[in-house]
Amino acid sequence: MPAQLTTRHRRLVHPSSRRTGGPRAAALAAALVALLAPALSACGDDTAAAGGGATLKWTSSYFPAHWDPVVGGSGAQFRELALTYASLTRTDETGKAVPDLARSWEYNEKGDEITFHLRPGLKFSDGQPVDAAAVKAAIERAQKQKNSALFGDLTSIRTVDAEGLDAVLHLTQVDYQIPQLLGERVLQIASPLAAKNPAKLDQNPVGAGPFTVTQLIPGTKAVLRKNPDYWDAKNIHIDNVELTSAPDASTVVSGLRTGVYNFADLDPSQASAAKKAGLDVFVQPGFNASNLSLNINKAPFDNAKVVDAVRYAINRQEFVDKLTFGYGEVTDQPFPKGYVAYDPKSEADHPYDPAKSKKLLTEAGYKAGAIKLDLVIPADDPQAEIVQSQLAKVGITVTIKVDKNWATPFFAKNLEFSLYGTTGRDSAAQTLTAHFGPNGPLNLSSPYEPAGFEAAIAKVRQTPLDAPDYAKVLQAATRAGLKSEALVFTYSQPNLIAKSTSISDLPKNPAHIDWTGVTISSGN
Repeated sequence: MPAQLTTRHRRLVHPSSRRTGGPRAAALAAALVALLAPALSACGDDTAAAGGGATLKWTSSYFPAHWDPVVGGSGAQFRELALTYASLTRTDETGKAVPDLARSWEYNEKGDEITFHLRPGLKFSDGQPVDAAAVKAAIERAQKQKNSALFGDLTSIRTVDAEGLDAVLHLTQVDYQIPQLLGERVLQIASPLAAKNPAKLDQNPVGAGPFTVTQLIPGTKAVLRKNPDYWDAKNIHIDNVELTSAPDASTVVSGLRTGVYNFADLDPSQASAAKKAGLDVFVQPGFNASNLSLNINKAPFDNAKVVDAVRYAINRQEFVDKLTFGYGEVTDQPFPKGYVAYDPKSEADHPYDPAKSKKLLTEAGYKAGAIKLDLVIPADDPQAEIVQSQLAKVGITVTIKVDKNWATPFFAKNLEFSLYGTTGRDSAAQTLTAHFGPNGPLNLSSPYEPAGFEAAIAKVRQTPLDAPDYAKVLQAATRAGLKSEALVFTYSQPNLIAKSTSISDLPKNPAHIDWTGVTISSGN
């Protein structure tokens, strides 16, 4: 789903994952640290908490703006929501779907129906049963609720039958991507009783995940305790969680060093300071990728030569060098190198070549300085300045305009030029359709799609994930999508996390934070 710029991380994330209230002033950050220190640090002892036991003190720049997973579960904040909500599936360290609330699943022979078998005896934190009826209610609510951020991800599901612990999904097409899709990123399942009042659920989340919320201060703090009824509770060794909204990036390391926090997502600019402070800097693999979004339905991008001129004017390495502090890499597609969907054949299709860019602009009938563009973004961001500088070198004048209501014209496809980024999807097919499909939320040029993409993505859905030719079919779909004139990818980077050495290593599940097996020792 959609992403949005933040001033803290200088990268793109889903609008609902932004911190409530915008960037915080240094004085406010200092005051927050001072306020929380007595309650959270307990002289730096990571196990101290009101209820005793191992306590995770996590400060997050993606503190959920919404705790209703239908509204807020598709962006970067799904990791925080996963503290209290579980899903049908989750992903392992290879990115493969494995059981979560569902213990197993199987397709019918045709591939247009899939049955998920739920674990017996499970219940939500309000005592309601976790059964097929709850799955049916979650899917239908995600499809129909007016403010759902998930409806576009669930178009392959036509209807759901609930048969005790068996949820039978009848699909609109053959689609073997469903187990990948219905993990914690897209379908975190809430109690259907609590979800009857979505506004109340947003303030009082009720799930079947590893923790339950005991206190919630919207936009600021959440206190959680271990859920003894979680299906894998025996492998959850954290007793309490104190989740807070992160202050300014420059104060996070000091908060970790003094014990105010013991876990935090980290801006790349702070990684060196974190290491010098003796903290663990954990590199979490992800699907993050940034791009320039062009609207080919508007001049001058309705001219293919102008689009190509922009492609050749972009020096991707400059983004990496100036923004990622050694943790990123250039990319020309929405997947990191080495991932199954990354297409090696498409590498360097449009290498940095400003001379060729200028030549294309001349052939398109534009003299130097004739093209003037408004680059509309939601907040100040150095990516915009890099784009402005690079395009100026080929004779394109860019004016950067900050619009706090950027999301409205972007998703209405009314902008001509913007920046974008994605946290990806566990289903590669869903990532591709979001970028290149005619109704893709990340496609500023809707309803445009590149020729051949529809057939290529249909073949992906029709190919079982364990088929010998799956990777080949998937990469062919990526290659077809990259023929799009609507997107110019620039760079990717992993998620960075800084943590106290008292917290053991986390599973490196791509883009996810998995607390299974994680321990917190008694000292720093």
